[in-house]
Amino acid sequence: MSQSNMSRRQVLKTAGGVTAAAALGGAGVIGSATAAHAAGDGFGLRIVERNESDPRMKYYRFATDAVGWNPGVNVLLPSDYSSGRRYPVLYLFHGGGLDQDFIAFDRWGIRPITVGKPIIIVMPDGGHAGWYSNPVSSNVGPRNWETFHIAQLLPWIDANFRTYAEYNGRAVSGFSMGGFGALKYAAKYYGHFASVSAHSGPASLRRDAGLVVHWANVSSAVADLAGGTVYGAPLWDEARVTADNPVERIPSYLNKRIFLVAGTSPDPVNWADYVNETQVLAGQREFRARLGDAGIPHEWHEEPGGHVLREGMFRLDLDGIIGRLRKA
Repeated sequence: MSQSNMSRRQVLKTAGGVTAAAALGGAGVIGSATAAHAAGDGFGLRIVERNESDPRMKYYRFATDAVGWNPGVNVLLPSDYSSGRRYPVLYLFHGGGLDQDFIAFDRWGIRPITVGKPIIIVMPDGGHAGWYSNPVSSNVGPRNWETFHIAQLLPWIDANFRTYAEYNGRAVSGFSMGGFGALKYAAKYYGHFASVSAHSGPASLRRDAGLVVHWANVSSAVADLAGGTVYGAPLWDEARVTADNPVERIPSYLNKRIFLVAGTSPDPVNWADYVNETQVLAGQREFRARLGDAGIPHEWHEEPGGHVLREGMFRLDLDGIIGRLRKA
């Protein structure tokens, strides 16, 4: 295996095993959206704001009972979407923070990075500290991000765009909190996603006395839930933690493409950068070890720097996603 001085990569391989299609009992159902048309309501979502004027980037905001305010989503179409072909879909999740929302990847520069790539990219709101979860408690009304993403948005996308509504037609990826959300959804909803990627996303909730669970509870209480929490406090909902914890769901990653990135040298002066990426790196190493023990192939990169989204790693990941999913 070649190794550059900017990236350390390892791909673990196993022989045999069932294929993803066999594990799921077939190839799935092809999406039903036809030619270009204005998107409509459905699946518990009512469009309250939209902008479909850009040939590639479509914007929608919804009213939904799952979330007590109107979350938005950007849908980035391939450059040749007008060709009439169907495309695989990448669900791409933003990180946590008061400045993070569904526009985060557009601000970052995802449009030029994806020119010519044959894939639809869906970038939804996930809350400032929603943790891609239905919280145990909320003092501000519903903040059920998991319901919004999986039960509502996913089928809405398949109904309104030319997608492959099947396992081999979908990938999920994210940065930081969004990387955790990607790992969580890929395990909990096994038949939905054939590829999962975590860019500086935590992969272990219970290590170091449950530091990530505590951080999810504190950050959600302060930023999103007015004192409510994702996992419960002072006592956790232990069953929920186990269901969400990647390192406790190792068999659920069988037959998936797995891509992990973590930083090795966070800024020691920047407390948030240091604590975040130190915990991410340790958790991903634990996760990788358990995948290796189970003989599950995965690709990992440890990169210089801290808690940031790396364009080079994203480009590499995107090419791998497209290579894994059903072709347009």
